[in-house]
Amino acid sequence: MTDKLIIFDTTLRDGEQSPGASMTRDEKLRIARQLERLKVDVIEAGFAASSNGDFDAVQLIANSIKDSTICSLSRANDRDISRAAEALKGANRARIHTFIATSALHMEKKLRMTPDQVFEQAKQSVRFARNLVDDIEFSPEDGYRSDVDFLCRVIEAVIHEGATTINVPDTVGYAIPELYGNFIKTLRERVPNSDKAIWSVHCHNDLGMAVANSLAGVKIGGARQVECTINGLGERAGNCSLEEVVMAVKTRRDYFNLDLGIDTHHILAASRMVSQTTGFVVQPNKAVVGANAFAHASGIHQDGVLKARDTYEIMRAEDVGWTANKIVLGKLSGRNAFKQRLQELGVQLESEVDVNAAFARFKELADRKSEIFDEDILALVSDESVTHIKEQYGFVSLSQHSETGERPQASIVFTVDGTEVRGSSEGNGPVDASLKAIEAHVKSGAEMVLYSVNAISGSTESQGEVTVRLQNSGRVVNGVGSDPDIVVASAKAYLSALNKLHSKADRVAAQG
Repeated sequence: MTDKLIIFDTTLRDGEQSPGASMTRDEKLRIARQLERLKVDVIEAGFAASSNGDFDAVQLIANSIKDSTICSLSRANDRDISRAAEALKGANRARIHTFIATSALHMEKKLRMTPDQVFEQAKQSVRFARNLVDDIEFSPEDGYRSDVDFLCRVIEAVIHEGATTINVPDTVGYAIPELYGNFIKTLRERVPNSDKAIWSVHCHNDLGMAVANSLAGVKIGGARQVECTINGLGERAGNCSLEEVVMAVKTRRDYFNLDLGIDTHHILAASRMVSQTTGFVVQPNKAVVGANAFAHASGIHQDGVLKARDTYEIMRAEDVGWTANKIVLGKLSGRNAFKQRLQELGVQLESEVDVNAAFARFKELADRKSEIFDEDILALVSDESVTHIKEQYGFVSLSQHSETGERPQASIVFTVDGTEVRGSSEGNGPVDASLKAIEAHVKSGAEMVLYSVNAISGSTESQGEVTVRLQNSGRVVNGVGSDPDIVVASAKAYLSALNKLHSKADRVAAQG
């Protein structure tokens, strides 16, 4: 006998709570479409009540995605729940995910509510939500650190009110696998109506055990839903990693004896898309999706793999989307071939105008680079010039001079609300000079808290992908830019971050 393990992806909600990882509506839709190709069961599209921007993103995804259940988070109050239900109206399958803290620490210090008040609010919120949609998930925030007797009381009540999924979060990443698995098992055994709901796990990675805890919740505790994110993206040390959970269950089916609906061939494309959209680079030794995940440097290992792959490989690289496939298109290639490759990569641009803009950038890149890899294509279509981000600032051109023993200088032309302006500056290096030339004119006053460079593919001819993270008045944003010239990529990334700062999209941090 086998059961199905439900994969609940919260990259677009909990994942974007990483400082600087917040996404635009159109970026969220692009990732949601990739998650649909991946055949994720449930997509948590956002926290509709937190801002008008998040509401619009949830609504757009609910109206666009047909094969996955679309979920919106809400606090345990009528306003949040009503807002979530309104955003989800267009969904084929809609879920409201409501939560309230149940640990003594959170109830006293954060909510300033008594346990009885929390109990009543949990019941009432599920009852209210159940009148709006059929699929209700309830989470007792900081559930793992909650009193077991109180937690059983709350869970029994919300199931009675109509909750169809019970999610038990390890909100602060405090759990140990064996203890967490037995904690879920104890709850299921002690709650009289536990068989009326699907049990779910949501683990954070503060001690590096989110995946292990989640799998223990499944194997020992009997949970049949795992909440996770692409690349383990999330606040603090991140969330349980989707690709690791999926491949663990698939590779060790002999142990877990569970079925999955996931099409693993699209894992790598999803990983790259999330990384390039948020600017959070995947470490080379990251399981499944890291650049070294299937590389063998040891001579003994190489010899073994050449003789028989399963000597050192427990899963096939191609099963998660790794290929040597590169798009062999040049300046004489046509739009149709380019569009076909976009489709194969799971990229759906919204209009012919977007396709034309992306194709023009492709042609420009093909003039400068002999081989165009899939990563290059994904970088092109994540660029703001082919998405719907309203640009206050746009890159035009840059010149810089650096020489040993001389102080580097840079001059840059960029647009401000469509009008070209010029800036010049010296700096410690050409990148520093270029960004100072921009800042001298813009005077944003933002502090740079991260600057990183990543090669999109593996040669010196590769495009450089630069991430710039800026902080201003408590707001943190990421800007990403790509170009074969690192200095140009840096300027694009800085302008991208300034655009996001300028947008001042209201965001309220979700919890759970």
